[in-house]
Parts: sequence; C-alpha cells; structure tokens
Amino acid sequence: MYRSIVLLTLLCGVLTNHAIARDQIEIVGSSTVYPFSTVVAEKFGKETKFKTPKIESTGSGGGLKLFCSGVGTKTPDFTNSSRAIKENEIKKCRANGVGDIVEVKVGYDGIVMANAKSSPTFKVTRKDVYLALAAEIPDPSGAEVFIKNPHKTWKDVNPILPDELIEVLGPPPTSGTRDAFVELVLEKGGCKKYGWIKAIKKKDKTLYKAKCHTIREDGLFIEAGENDSLMIQKVLSNPKALAIFGFSFLDQNTDKVKGAEFDGIAPTFENIANGKYSVARPLFFYVKTAHLGVIPGMKEFVEMFLSDAATGQDGYLVDRGLIPMPESERSNLNSKVLSMKLIVGDISPSKMKEKK
Repeated sequence: MYRSIVLLTLLCGVLTNHAIARDQIEIVGSSTVYPFSTVVAEKFGKETKFKTPKIESTGSGGGLKLFCSGVGTKTPDFTNSSRAIKENEIKKCRANGVGDIVEVKVGYDGIVMANAKSSPTFKVTRKDVYLALAAEIPDPSGAEVFIKNPHKTWKDVNPILPDELIEVLGPPPTSGTRDAFVELVLEKGGCKKYGWIKAIKKKDKTLYKAKCHTIREDGLFIEAGENDSLMIQKVLSNPKALAIFGFSFLDQNTDKVKGAEFDGIAPTFENIANGKYSVARPLFFYVKTAHLGVIPGMKEFVEMFLSDAATGQDGYLVDRGLIPMPESERSNLNSKVLSMKLIVGDISPSKMKEKK
C-alpha cells in the first residue's frame, strides 16, 4: 500500500512539474485516422480556449509504441489506431506504468486496392489477392503443404485476370492498415478457404499466423511507408500498379484513382456502411487517463471528437470519408467513453466482443 502511494506521488510530481512546459495535447499514431484527428484538432483550437493539439502520423504500431513507453509530458496523451490494440502492446503499457487506457471507437473505414482512374477497373476475389501477395501459398498440386509463392503475373494467379506483372504498393508492418489488410484479405479471404490450413490454427497459432499474415518480399509487393499521397503518385506514373490504403483517402482522390472490386463489390460509402464490402475495419484512438486533468483540454477534445457534429450520421468527418457507427452502437459506446469507463483490460474491448 505504502509503495503504491509513493509511486502515485512520484507520478503526480513528474506530471505537475512539467505541466507548465506542455499545455498542448500531443497525439501520435495511424495515418488513416490522422486526417480525421487533424480536422477535429483544428476546430478544437479555433472554438475552445485550448491550444490546437499537435498530431504526428507515425502509423498505428509506431504510435502505440510511443504511447506505451510511459507517463509524463515526454509521452503522448492520445494515440490513433486503425486497428484494436494488441495484447502484447497492453502488456508493454502496463510494464511501463501507463495505467488505465480508454478505448475510443470513432467509426469505420474500408481498405481499398486502387489503381489509376485511367486504367480498367480491377476485379478480384480476396483469394486471388492472397495467392498474389502471400509469401507462401498452398501447393497448387493439392498436396497439403506450403510452397514459396511462384506467381509473377495476375494471370498466373487466375487465368481470367490480366497478363500483367503483380505490382502492389502498400504500407509497412507498423501500419494498422496493413495489419487489417492481412487479416481480412490474406487470412479470412485466403487461408480460411482451405480446411487443412484452418486446422493448423488449432494446433499451432504461431505457425498459422506466420503462414497467413506474411507478405512476399521478392519485390512484387513494395512497401511505400505511411505516405498515402506517395502511393497515389506511384500508381499515376505506372497505370498497371495498384496501391493499398484507406477508403477515406480514396474518397478524397476520386479524380485520380479508383478502387478495385473485391468479390464483386465496389468500395463505396454505402457498401462499407451496410457491411457488403468485406475489407472494412473499425477506427480508434486511445486515451492515457494518467494525463487527464494534467494536460489541459483532453476530456474536452474527446467530447468534441465524439459529438454529433463530428462523428454523427451527418457529421463533418463523414463528409471527409469516415463511415459512422450505427446510432445504437455509437450511443452505447460513447456513454461509456465519455465517463472514461471503457477501460482496456487484458484485451481490447472491441476484441472481447468478437470473442463472445
């Protein structure tokens, strides 16, 4: 008990001594959530007594690494994420004394594979993309073994696809977009189509993940960093290339690029909102509760982000490409978040719902 009081006193001392040095909210994380967060931050700076928050796009994994590094004004107050926090990241936060973390779900976003608007619309199945981009694929002979991916062209993958070199630009391993893409496309759209691969998961989860979440590294998939604008420039200069990024970014650049159809469904606002488009994921940010009441404006920033004006059905972030949550889900989650009760336990609250 005495030790806990001493630690709490030291924590308060660290924060209080530096409060004057930092009276501005600091946010890191997802490049997908970054544009939404920036819009809210700008309005926050203009319409409240608080300073405009400082936001850095580091990728979801990079942001959570910084967020979980500890407490105090040298660490961020919020981190944006285009995927739920992982169990190992929660453990790191706890090991570094971060304390309670609140998960804030803000809406949904699709993941697209886009090409130049001047190019033909690309139409593939998720299984096609798995067979094109996975580092190892099932032996085409039917033997229940993996082989190094031999496919060089889309026609090698599926005879009805173009006889063109596979060339796909995408985000790095630290990106939440990449994490979601490999889960939704390579795993759910590819590996799970094979009964014998699904069986591996029950026996050896580590092996299963290594086989189903690893993208090829022979040059046909090109890591393009967290810069979505750079990927658009690349596909414009090479009409046969494709790029992977969030729907919200596609929505802002429809004059330059268009999304591929997955399993016969185009990436549109309506198809993502109604669940028809299979490659979609929730978007989050996480709150470091140890900083509440010390860094000015944190609670007020959360309130503005979750307001009807921002993330409601007709909110200004919806105009920017955010897919809003159904009103019943939004109302239920927001009441818990605004009271700072949606605390991350051993796993993300959103992941707990998936396991039920």
